[in-house]
Amino acid sequence: MYDIDKETRVAKARAFFREGWNCCQSVAMAYADVLGLPEKSVAKLASGFGGGFGRLREVCGCVSGMTLVAGAIVSADDPSDREARTANYALVQEFADAYRKENGSIICRELLGLNGGLREAPQPSERTAEYYRKRPCEELVGMAAGILADKLISLDIQK
Repeated sequence: MYDIDKETRVAKARAFFREGWNCCQSVAMAYADVLGLPEKSVAKLASGFGGGFGRLREVCGCVSGMTLVAGAIVSADDPSDREARTANYALVQEFADAYRKENGSIICRELLGLNGGLREAPQPSERTAEYYRKRPCEELVGMAAGILADKLISLDIQK
């Protein structure tokens, strides 16, 4: 059981992003307690998923962050347990569908309005005032954290 206050989780995820963490890290770190891990451990596990998988601009890091948390909500930790795997995949698809419904896509490059097929350098962008002004990422991080909160509240997984 966890204390799931939606506004607090959204604010926490957005604050992580403003501190310089990537989208996946920001969403997942806001739920470190649900994952049963320290925030720093979650940051390590989620580090490669930013920028749509290492700046490949594929699946949005926010969706990857929700996927990490889905593993804690509905675990599939036995490869022979097809029911658990099905339930986990269903939850991941539910999160992706909710995110897509709000944003029109779960693909990073589409969300950012970037040209498809152009590979970016692996170096992360400088976090300047201009960066935050032109990128929707902070808003998307908050939205993903809110989707997770809504699901956890609906499952009544609170203290």
